[in-house]
Amino acid sequence: MSKRQLKLGAVLQGVGNSISFWRHPDIPINASVSLDFYKKQALKAEEGKFDLLFVADGLYINEKSNPHFLNRFEPLTILSALAGFTSNIGLVATLSTSYSEPFTVARQFASLDQINGGRSGWNVVTSPLEGSALNFGKGEHPNHSLRYEIAEEHLEVVKGLWDSWEDDAFTGDKDNDVFFDRTKLHTLNHKGTHFSVQGPLNVARSKQGYPVIFQAGSSESGKDLAARSAEAVYTGHETLEEAREFYKDVKTRAAVYGRKAEDILIFPGIGPIVGRTVEEAERKYQEIVELVSIEQALNYLGRFFEHFDFSGFPLDEPFPEIGDLGSNSFRSTTDKIKQQAREQGLTLRQVALQASTPRTSFIGTPDQIADQIQEWFEGGAADGFNIRTVVPGALADFVDLVVPVLQQRGLFRTEYEDDTLRGNLGLKVPDNRYILETVK
Repeated sequence: MSKRQLKLGAVLQGVGNSISFWRHPDIPINASVSLDFYKKQALKAEEGKFDLLFVADGLYINEKSNPHFLNRFEPLTILSALAGFTSNIGLVATLSTSYSEPFTVARQFASLDQINGGRSGWNVVTSPLEGSALNFGKGEHPNHSLRYEIAEEHLEVVKGLWDSWEDDAFTGDKDNDVFFDRTKLHTLNHKGTHFSVQGPLNVARSKQGYPVIFQAGSSESGKDLAARSAEAVYTGHETLEEAREFYKDVKTRAAVYGRKAEDILIFPGIGPIVGRTVEEAERKYQEIVELVSIEQALNYLGRFFEHFDFSGFPLDEPFPEIGDLGSNSFRSTTDKIKQQAREQGLTLRQVALQASTPRTSFIGTPDQIADQIQEWFEGGAADGFNIRTVVPGALADFVDLVVPVLQQRGLFRTEYEDDTLRGNLGLKVPDNRYILETVK
């Protein structure tokens, strides 16, 4: 039996997920809409034998939003472009089930999966910000539990559409004028609570069956969705203990639904800051911290709470009591912020600065960061990691300095095992449901 190996993803964030990252002199201000910038990041990640590129997304902005959110590519569009520059690395796009139609989503991802030869993934999200409803003319934003109910049905419809064609349906028999085998075309005819979709889809299945299903969300509803339907989970935890608890929780829930532990991979997001010395790594972090004003930090914090305005509260008094604000948006994040503020006795200033420029625990020399990654990986906290860029050049630093250490320890590949995302992640190709029905 081959040794279990680490999986790695690179989060593409242009001018960064920090409120002030764009101000650093080494960051081009158009990075979030620069194909050349993303191409360089993609090729660097592929040079490092990363499993995938990951693009997050959102559907609502205002003047207080992060600079990256204000002006960034739509995920499927940029990943379609990057497909032409890359050969093995997976391409994972975020797309909301709350504000999209299943037929369109199925067609978009099936097309991307054909374009890149079976390297696509779909990060299924439910659009947390209430303002999203204002951009789609659908009235009131669905509450938290309803959004996940919609997501479950949406995902099942999309999967059903991806099975419209059996893998050998297109015979292409020119002599007998037979383009496809009619017995291998299947119409979904879905009529559910939230969607009514006939089908069939007008795109065949790719060589990996269909895109890998990612999910990002750590609320109870999010973990249930992941356990039932996801094949990989993007999450965020600050400590080994928190990550280990989440890992065990999701894997246990998956078993309840008849799934094996290896059927679902857990990817904590980390922002490693690598220095050839500890002092160099610390200097890189401080350069970013010094770019953030308290006004910007308050704006950043407010986004998690439906863009709540914290500016009217005293900065150096305990974090204010704001009730359930944020419970219908980033629930797991806002619950964690309030809990930490309460338990640690943090002031509003401390909470805002901590939220806007969180100090990663993955900071230090290549060996130190590799030690932590190995501890999490072997300690039941992660199957892989999504690497976020929190200081300029972070991805290149990780590829050049940390990946070789992981390879020397036998924890990470030196060459790709496959040319599909499923193959590299070690996930099985899903059987077409209609084949299974025939077998039964």
